[in-house]
Amino acid sequence: MIITRSPLRISLGGGGTDLPSYYQEHSGFLIAAAIDKYVYITLHRTFVDELIVKYSKLERVRRVSEIEHPLIREALQLVGVDAPYLEITSMADIPAGTGLGSSGSFTTALLKALHAWKMNLVHPAQLAEQACEIEIDRLGEPIGKQDQYIAAYGGITCFKFMPDGRVDAWPLKISEETRYNLEDNLLLFFTGYSRAASSILKEQKTKTLAADKAMVENLHFVKELGKQSQRALENGDLRELAHLMDIHWQRKKERAG
Repeated sequence: MIITRSPLRISLGGGGTDLPSYYQEHSGFLIAAAIDKYVYITLHRTFVDELIVKYSKLERVRRVSEIEHPLIREALQLVGVDAPYLEITSMADIPAGTGLGSSGSFTTALLKALHAWKMNLVHPAQLAEQACEIEIDRLGEPIGKQDQYIAAYGGITCFKFMPDGRVDAWPLKISEETRYNLEDNLLLFFTGYSRAASSILKEQKTKTLAADKAMVENLHFVKELGKQSQRALENGDLRELAHLMDIHWQRKKERAG
């Protein structure tokens, strides 16, 4: 049996500038933090001439092309896992649709498990890019790249998204004291609501591609907020970070209903 887990995340600055509709013209920047909540994937060889896929549904099929779950189907095809006698199961610490990047984390954990099944060595950057290829290129989701990249890299990480598609990643230079203080002063609550990120981000993508002035200026401002958040965290100024997080939230609400 192969078991992988991939972390969920929170954004600490610059969220929204990781969509291709923005960074392909202007480049993007954000800080993301992996948290201690995870998506888990298990692969297990069976004695049944079928592919068994367990998530919120149960699928039993003979061929990869027959799998209904789009992320699982595309990941199997990308890695080249075609054989039956395989059971794939997914679990998570939180429900989907809660804004913690669960889709990107799911895809990254699944790809890692499939590469382990094939005995492939895979770098975090390659893993993240393959997850982006599945969600953005193959399935056409109007989402960004931060979820896949923070799931692959972990930690508290800065990402710069280049117009040519390259992504630079480096760990935030944060002291242990600041990190502990940050953990002690952040609370996360489940509201009981869930939503599809793609339906919200579709509006941002459409307006950005149309060069909507208000949307582009909003994202320019948010990218600068991300850089200010980086400075606040590296200086250990959590009061300033709290102030910036509130401004982030007010600007985010302006981008979509």
